[in-house]
Amino acid sequence: MKAIRVENPGSGYQLVVGDIPRPVAGEGDVLIKVAGAGLNRADIAQSMGQYPPPPGAPETLGMEVSGEIVEVGSTVTEFRIGDKVCALVPGGGYAEYCVASSGCVLPVPAGVDLVDAAGLPEVHFTVWTNLMDSARLQPGESVLIHGGSSGIGTAAIQLCATRGHTVFATAGAKDKCAACEKLGAARGINYREEDFVAVTKEATRDKGVDVILDMVGGDYIERNFRALARQGRLVNIAFQGGMSAQVNFGLMLMKRLSFMATTLRGRTVAEKTAIRDALARDVWPPIAAGRIKPVIDRVFPLAEAQAAHARMAQSAHIGKILLKL
Repeated sequence: MKAIRVENPGSGYQLVVGDIPRPVAGEGDVLIKVAGAGLNRADIAQSMGQYPPPPGAPETLGMEVSGEIVEVGSTVTEFRIGDKVCALVPGGGYAEYCVASSGCVLPVPAGVDLVDAAGLPEVHFTVWTNLMDSARLQPGESVLIHGGSSGIGTAAIQLCATRGHTVFATAGAKDKCAACEKLGAARGINYREEDFVAVTKEATRDKGVDVILDMVGGDYIERNFRALARQGRLVNIAFQGGMSAQVNFGLMLMKRLSFMATTLRGRTVAEKTAIRDALARDVWPPIAAGRIKPVIDRVFPLAEAQAAHARMAQSAHIGKILLKL
């Protein structure tokens, strides 16, 4: 089968189409004929040799796919051949066929294009487990989403707005801030021109926000502490601004803050299945009703994976970048 191979891993990596063996579904798996594959920054990090896949995962890039099931394992009962699905996978998505654990598979919601559905799994698994499970977001609380125009950001804004939360979102351009507000953010904050701490404090009458979802890290950590309300919760899902920082942790003590950092890819199938079940219960219905939509920036043919990576690296996109097979 055709798949993307990474040649010359590192800063000058090249993505080329090659032939690899077609995978076979294990007893608890399904085999998906891939229609679309979602891009994630982890794919770039892996291509640069900085983020190896978990033990036992395919070396092929790609952590989310959509398509049609063509094979089911012997213990799988909830899916059958011919089902249109999307799935979170530990790797193998940039290929014609991809194996997924059945516990990480969801049906394509009504009204969502099959290729576009490839942009749903990674963002919604990430948003749900971080905001709902880790940060324990409660009704009526406010949220600050950094990287609001990213795939994760656009999903987080919609989910929180749909559930009645006041949402603030940072982005690096006026059009991106406008996109955040169109998706439901009460205020898009241009971090190149505005101080998100000052904006959120003013908007909340100096209280601060209850929860922050951050992918920047670095000097944002202390600034996030300053933007949080008492007993606020900060969750980091990446540290694009740096893995180290000088931070006044006295703010955590004085405000009784919680600071967490999580990853998704290396979790057990059982952990991911629990998140999948929550999504099926609480997120897939509003998607099917059209209240939450996949935000797709561009769709590239599989052979143009290198150009797709370049667009993501430039941070020019709003929403998800996908590959079409």
